Amino acid sequence: MTKIYYFSGTGNSLWSAKKIAQGIIAADPDEKCEMFNIGAEAQKDGIIIEADAVIMVYPSYAFGLPLVVSQFVKRAVFKTQYIAAFVTYGSKPLGTQGALMRLLRKKGINKMFFGGIPAVENYLAIFGPPKAEKKALRSNLQKEATEKAVRLVIERQENKVNTFNPFSVYVSWLFSIGVKIFYRKYRIAGSCNGCALCEKICPVSAIVMTDNRPHFTNKCEHCQGCVNMCPLRAIQFGRVKFGSPGYRHHDIEIAELMRNN
Repeated sequence: MTKIYYFSGTGNSLWSAKKIAQGIIAADPDEKCEMFNIGAEAQKDGIIIEADAVIMVYPSYAFGLPLVVSQFVKRAVFKTQYIAAFVTYGSKPLGTQGALMRLLRKKGINKMFFGGIPAVENYLAIFGPPKAEKKALRSNLQKEATEKAVRLVIERQENKVNTFNPFSVYVSWLFSIGVKIFYRKYRIAGSCNGCALCEKICPVSAIVMTDNRPHFTNKCEHCQGCVNMCPLRAIQFGRVKFGSPGYRHHDIEIAELMRNN
């Protein structure tokens, strides 16, 4: 049994997690492979993970782990001998994998692998909507890196990463502070029709519909899935203006993201 845990706001990490699962099963049709959303799993009591192998796929947030991923790993009891972790990133992951390795070292895991998967930069609040040429280039890089990830997992490859990157630690620490207030900075346009799609696709159930309008809570991980997926482009944050185009991985349907939670 292989269990794959992913965290995904716009589909990048979900796409790679799906392809890794498909690759494992293609290599051995008798192998059982299950997928779980970290955002939903982290809200459960008594997280016990029993598997022959555990695969984790998640994005880099400000050169560090998403807070929910860090919380999930800290609380989880891993009954497995092998963990492979892959970070999707738009620019550079820097110390993201080192942060995870520090946490897993305390879990008594004997075999670990840490890899990176380049993907389309989806943080519109700073970088704006990605250009078509850049999306095509990064999508191809993601495909190649994910195919390699499948081989590495099947072969049970192991490695180590640098567990201390001062710049990453500092930037991700600042981000962790920002996340605690960012949820208050989202703005909803008058054009919002209360469709509740943002609530349905939020991977950590941080959005609650109140009087037919989305209300952001402090559970928000700042994944920006709501901003990117709103059909009326009615959610604003940072450089993302009302009506600005959003981003979603081209091979991930909105219905799949709705099953995140």
